[in-house]
Amino acid sequence: MSSNSSAVSMTTGPIWKRIIFFAIPLFFGNLFQQLYNTADSLIVGRFLGSTALAAVSSSGNLIFLMVGFFNGLAVGAGVVVAKYYGARKFHIVQRTIHTIMALGLISGILLTVVGVLAAPQILVLMGTPSEVLPNSITYFRIYFSGSLAFVMYNFMVGILQSVGDSRHPLIYLVISSLVNIVLDLLFVGVFHLGVGSAALATIISQFISAFLCLWQLMKSPEEYRVHLSRIKIDVLVLRQIIANGLPAGLQNSIISLANVVVQSNINKFGEMAVAGCGSYSKVEGFGFLPITCFALALTTFISQNLGAKEYGRAKKGAVFGVFCSITIAELIGLVIYGLAPVLIAAFSSTPEVISYGTAQAHVATLFYFLLAFSHCMAGILRGAGKSTVPMLVMLVCWCIIRVTYITITVHFIPDIRVIFWAYPLTWTLSSIVFLIYFLKSDWIHAFEKSKSRR
Repeated sequence: MSSNSSAVSMTTGPIWKRIIFFAIPLFFGNLFQQLYNTADSLIVGRFLGSTALAAVSSSGNLIFLMVGFFNGLAVGAGVVVAKYYGARKFHIVQRTIHTIMALGLISGILLTVVGVLAAPQILVLMGTPSEVLPNSITYFRIYFSGSLAFVMYNFMVGILQSVGDSRHPLIYLVISSLVNIVLDLLFVGVFHLGVGSAALATIISQFISAFLCLWQLMKSPEEYRVHLSRIKIDVLVLRQIIANGLPAGLQNSIISLANVVVQSNINKFGEMAVAGCGSYSKVEGFGFLPITCFALALTTFISQNLGAKEYGRAKKGAVFGVFCSITIAELIGLVIYGLAPVLIAAFSSTPEVISYGTAQAHVATLFYFLLAFSHCMAGILRGAGKSTVPMLVMLVCWCIIRVTYITITVHFIPDIRVIFWAYPLTWTLSSIVFLIYFLKSDWIHAFEKSKSRR
């Protein structure tokens, strides 16, 4: 392997060191990603007011619904790369990464068309308040005109992370986040161009990060270098990507679909509730940081080690990663609980907005350890080639049960706190199911069994 490679093999060396050193750049990368996402809301709320903030907030769950599916595909694609990279089958790694690039191009174009055309209808179906709707449609359509950039970025980051390179994605996120914040301040704060300009700043920064990732992959070691002339679909590899990525994509869509239903119920409580809960969701994103980085680190660690048949190492790494994630997530949750009024006030000084956001924080933050546990279990099982299991658990617990609970309970108890409690209740259920499966199933040999059937 080339000496200038940033790839790291997860199959050798101290387990704690491999996971932590891979997770740290992911943590800071996700931190800048969250700053990237929060900048729009902070700047819009401060310069354009609560109505504009509600417009950006009401689009959040819908954006994740559209983007989440393709992000899941990217995660599944990374699992395939990591398996063959861990097994040192570099000729299959090459076929896989070029299939991923082709799939990303197709997915980005498809998402652009669907997102731009479907925005008004979906936002109306969600019950978006009428005073917020025009700005929401504008923000959504401009955001999705840049779909190709963020889809390709996520697919390319998936390739880099699957070979153990979490450093370059961090650098590119830092650059794009700073560009996004500067453009937000310029477009919204200086030129007063409105909500749409915040979305425009986001897609410009996303194109920059996508080009940087492509540049890095085109000069990477030959084992996982991208050659533009080789970008095409390999049907056999595509089947593996879809087998791993489709359940992960559906899982993301299921979660975000449930959140769209939740958002629809929040919308019924008015503009201030939308702005307050939207502000909390941005704060919650920071609590989500250790959850995301350890879940991704575990997916790469597990898939590389199972590819190398290091079964005992995979199991030890799973236990260590889960412990780290739930501990750090709960500590951050306690901090957010205590600072909630101050953090929400950063988005809007309107007392009602602060009240709604703080109320949601005081319900959810104490249970972040359950959210961390569920996501880490999902990451482990995806790495083991068992991505259908977390999809089904999320479908039942985070979609069917969550939506049913909210729909029935809010009808009889029209209190927004009923909606807030839907999250910790369903996190508890999914954690119990995952724990039972983890202890009772033979997930550790899933890769070998799936390989023998192909």
